[in-house]
Amino acid sequence: MAAYDAAMDSGPNQGSALETARRGKPAAGKTRLIDGLSLHDTPGHLLRRAQQRAVDLFVQSVGEDGLRPPQFALLLAAYQNPDANQSDLVRETGIDRSTAADMITRLATRGLIRRMRTKTDARSNRLEVTPAGIHALESTAAAGIAAQESTMAPIPTGQRDRFLKQLRQITDLDDQSRTR
Repeated sequence: MAAYDAAMDSGPNQGSALETARRGKPAAGKTRLIDGLSLHDTPGHLLRRAQQRAVDLFVQSVGEDGLRPPQFALLLAAYQNPDANQSDLVRETGIDRSTAADMITRLATRGLIRRMRTKTDARSNRLEVTPAGIHALESTAAAGIAAQESTMAPIPTGQRDRFLKQLRQITDLDDQSRTR
């Protein structure tokens, strides 16, 4: 535990393949930059693998017919922000605009969310979670939370808050921008 904390506090490993690649030079004894680059040392690859694992655990926990993580996130954000429009939900969830639009259409077709014109801007829709959508959220929540716990299981309990803080730093979701 102390070794982990010391490594986290000491900054980047100056001898790592990733650090060598940052300098734009091949690793010692290598002729090409890509010779010394390891996927298992690249944050983007590791984050994608972690996200893939989190989705797999969520689907296993919720079931094949349940909400998927982005659907759950969009519905939860709409439920917790009842005056939100599509742009607000895109900002809240990080789901890109066109994917969110497609998801909202599919969720509306399933009767889980509905679009309602705002009184202030006839071009804008606010999104309202229907009773069926609330039921879907409630029936998914416990399994979703269990999936989050499974995702975090490899991280020692005392390090989870720090890990989440670091993930928020990477995603530019610092404490000031968090709504909850």
